[in-house]
Amino acid sequence: MAVRVLVVEDNDLNRKLFCDLLKAHGFTVEPVADGLAAIEQAIAFQPNLIIMDIQLPNISGIALIESLKLDDRLAAIPVLAVTAYAGKGDEERIRSAGAHGYLSKPVSITSFMSAVNSLVDNRAAA
Repeated sequence: MAVRVLVVEDNDLNRKLFCDLLKAHGFTVEPVADGLAAIEQAIAFQPNLIIMDIQLPNISGIALIESLKLDDRLAAIPVLAVTAYAGKGDEERIRSAGAHGYLSKPVSITSFMSAVNSLVDNRAAA
C-alpha cells in the first residue's frame, strides 16, 4: 500500500512541484491549496505524512498544526513544515507547535525527499 501524503501549499507552483516529486517516488498524494480545508481533507484522506506551508491564506500554518495536534484522529500524523520563514526562532516556534520536521524554502530535492523519507520511516518504525 502506497504511503499517503497530504500537501498543504497555497502556491500553485510549489504545490505541483511537491506533488509531482512525491508521485515520482511512489507516494499517493492529495493536494490542498486552502489551509482551512486541510483538517477536513486530512480526516477524509488519513495521510501518513502532512507537508505544510506555514504562510497560508485565512489561517496560519502554526495554528493549523496546533489544530491537527488537538484532533485525536490526526494527532499522530507527522507534519513537515516547508516554509519561507527562516528567521531566528522560526524553526523553534514551528516545532513547538507540533511540526516533526522543518525545511526552509527554497528547498533542494535531496533535502526534501530526505526529510519526507525520514518522517515516513520513523512513523513506520514506531
